[in-house]
This record gives sequence, C-alpha cells and structure tokens, in this order.
Amino acid sequence: MRATKRRALGQHFLRDAGVACAIVDLLAPTTHDLVLEIGPGAGALTGELARRAGRVVALEIDRGLVEGLRARVPSVEVIEADARVWDYGALARPRDGRVLVVGNLPYSVGKPILAALIAARTAIDEMALMLQREVAERVAAAPGGKTYGSLSILSQLYCDARVALRVPPSAFRPPPQVESAVLHLRVRPAPCVPLADERRFHAVVRSAFAQRRKTLANALAAGLGLPLEVVRATARTAGVDPGRRAETLTILEFAELARRL
Repeated sequence: MRATKRRALGQHFLRDAGVACAIVDLLAPTTHDLVLEIGPGAGALTGELARRAGRVVALEIDRGLVEGLRARVPSVEVIEADARVWDYGALARPRDGRVLVVGNLPYSVGKPILAALIAARTAIDEMALMLQREVAERVAAAPGGKTYGSLSILSQLYCDARVALRVPPSAFRPPPQVESAVLHLRVRPAPCVPLADERRFHAVVRSAFAQRRKTLANALAAGLGLPLEVVRATARTAGVDPGRRAETLTILEFAELARRL
C-alpha cells in the first residue's frame, strides 16, 4: 500500500519519543515476552520495543516502510501484512512470558483491527493501542452516557479497558485533525459475566443499540424480530424495565436479558 492509500486509512506517524516510551511503559515488556506491533510506520515504538522485549514482530502494510524497518531494526521480524485480516490467533505464547500487542492504529480501520484482536483474545495477554480519542473513550465508557454502546460492552466483556494516555496532534507527523488516546486493555481469563450463549448475547447487545433512540423493548423487538409484548414481558422477568434505554443497562443486565430471551 503506497502513501496515498495510507493517507486514506488515516495513518499518522508518531514522532514524540516521550509518548513512545510512555506507551511501552504501559505494557512493561521483558525479555520473556513476545510483542506484536501493529503499524510501526517510521519506527518510533519499534526501537524501544526491541530494546526491552524478548521478541518483536511488526505488521506493516506499506512495502517501502517494511524495507526501511528491516534495515534499521534487524532484530525485529517485520511482516508485510494487513492488520485487519492477519491471523492473531496463530501467535505462540512464549514459555514463562506474555503476548503483548502495541500499535498506532490508522483511524479509519481502528475498530475492525480492535475487533480482530478481541476475537483472538485467547492468544493475547495485554494491549496498548493508539486510537482516535473518541473511539478509545467509547471502548472504555461506563453505562449511562452517550459514548456507552455495543463497542463498550463487547470490549469490556472480554477485557479490562481504560484510557491510559491522551496524545495531542503535535505528537504526530503529519498532525491529525483530531485528538488521539492510548487504550490499555488487559484480557480477562473469562468473560466478566457468565453467558449461556455468547452469540445470542452479541445479537441482543447489537440490536439494543442499533436504534438507541428507541426504548429497549422497541429496539430489541425490531432488531431480533420478536413480538413487542414478548420482549417486554421477558425484560420484566429479567428485572429490567422495558422502557429504559440501552445505554443505561450494565453488562450483567444484558447477560440476564439475553439468557431469558
């Protein structure tokens, strides 16, 4: 992918060494750990990772950048690959070590890459991901606000998530038009609530937020193709007022609702 296509993805190169060190410090890699870097670009994070981790693998989509990175940081395994479709599940956990993921994700494809990483969560221990600040805040949002939605729930179900750093446009080349933030994710050993059927849970959550201006019952009836009265009655048996809005429900309440529907 050449520079014009990279710009279309919304990629901005990190140039602030202090920010790079702060991101690596979040994960604190050791010589026992494997680190996967997504989108190394000009290598602001790569050198620091190579100094501290046992093994570093970097995924870069731009062939020209791949060649430069291999020359500058020969100890890093640089792979020309699209991070949206790369097989993260193939990562082999080192003996007595962790699998860590770090990256400055292109704004336009940050969410699909995040979804792919969460889908491969059993192969990953911890992540530090640079995203558009709005997206990072949505992932880490608590119930009750406008930023809380299906992205929040389907991330927090499997990961402990927090916005660890806010990064100004001046830290990048070229400076983006929006603020960025680093999302720190620790993968949970199991979902934070017990689920009878994970697919059903996902379907209920997505349906509830697909028409978030509607009441919970109306949104679920429309999204799941169920009679409105059935949804209302089921919500009441789950201890949830069917007149509430989706953004007010906790993950536990969604799990109970999905179990009964």
